[in-house]
Amino acid sequence: MSVRFLQKAEGSAVRCFSFSIIAKFDDIIVVELFFMELSEYVSEIKLELTGGVLELEISDEIISKVVMKSLKEIQRYIDESRYIEVPFSSCIDLTGFKCSSIKSVYRTEPIGGGASGSGSTIDPMYAQTWALYGMNNVTYNINQFALNYASYNTVLQIRNSVSTDLAFKEDKQGQKLYINVSGNYPTKIVIEYIPLFEDVSEIKSPYWIDVLQRLSIAMVKKTLGRIRTRFTQSNALWQQDGETMLQEGDRELSELREILRTNHSLFYPVD
Repeated sequence: MSVRFLQKAEGSAVRCFSFSIIAKFDDIIVVELFFMELSEYVSEIKLELTGGVLELEISDEIISKVVMKSLKEIQRYIDESRYIEVPFSSCIDLTGFKCSSIKSVYRTEPIGGGASGSGSTIDPMYAQTWALYGMNNVTYNINQFALNYASYNTVLQIRNSVSTDLAFKEDKQGQKLYINVSGNYPTKIVIEYIPLFEDVSEIKSPYWIDVLQRLSIAMVKKTLGRIRTRFTQSNALWQQDGETMLQEGDRELSELREILRTNHSLFYPVD
């Protein structure tokens, strides 16, 4: 169910938002925002270039194609993660899964709480804790418990070094995801991935919406500049702004692409 509403801003300006109701609990409604659709990008571009007064030489269909071309260009720069929970398997079929790349895989349950029949399902230190505190006040050697705890952690570290838990390999051509598990098998896992965008409405981040809009405007400026400079009239009383549009489009495209390349090369340490 999609809903649109208008919010009165300061003065006479009206801001339009789109959202979709995804859940409803009594009087609480959970919504998911859809920031901009393709038609809204086209309207913003036409307003930027015409002021709502002039007419463009190109149709809305051509502008839409330019916006989709811009989406394809920024796809490789988008690093926005999304998450999906799936049943665990050592080989997961990714057919039909729209994914640009997979970043990581996580457990949804502790190592001691996996499925039965798939390795050690009970943490031995958890069992010793019951022996220490839950057996009708029967005292237990706390020193021995501490030594066992340290030894068990050492075993876990060695096991993780020999075979890293949830190490994965994505086969893009075969559309498979292979996952290695060093301990017990989890019932479910969470996959962190970067989606493959096929429509502009799938972009939810205000930052990437702004980048897509600016890139589209620059490309449309170049297109208009080429159209308006195709023919020139030396004796005309007025002149087209084709050269200006072409120069602005080239400059804005170069600046924006340089920003994207610079930001894409940055990396941040992870603790």
